[in-house]
Amino acid sequence: MSDEGDLSPKVSELLDSIGGLTVLELADLVKALEDKFGVSAAAPVMMAGAAGGGAEEEEEEEKDSFDVVITGPGDKKIQVIKVVREITSLGLKEAKALVDEAPKAVKEGITKQEADEIHAKLSEAGAGVEIK
Repeated sequence: MSDEGDLSPKVSELLDSIGGLTVLELADLVKALEDKFGVSAAAPVMMAGAAGGGAEEEEEEEKDSFDVVITGPGDKKIQVIKVVREITSLGLKEAKALVDEAPKAVKEGITKQEADEIHAKLSEAGAGVEIK
């Protein structure tokens, strides 16, 4: 922001007045400014966070490509590695590395149906899996 010396006398006077307000008075001022000018003082990040739950649900409905992410190998690591090899056609070493580096994407950019099938196979083998 600029120094107060660069501001017009009116703006400086307003800043001095605002500086003397209590927190409750500031809240009233913000509300009055929002109402008068039809704007919101909320930061865009806060607005996105507040609407996050609904927006994520809508986004999932509209998505047409999904990623299957393995979050952990579970108790049956060997079984999980076998399923990863089957799904991805990776070699043993690469499949083991993928499982060991969890959370890691197993398949990306696939259809919802394919993602559900892969999720079921990996879950059955004992892995922790998410669809994103």
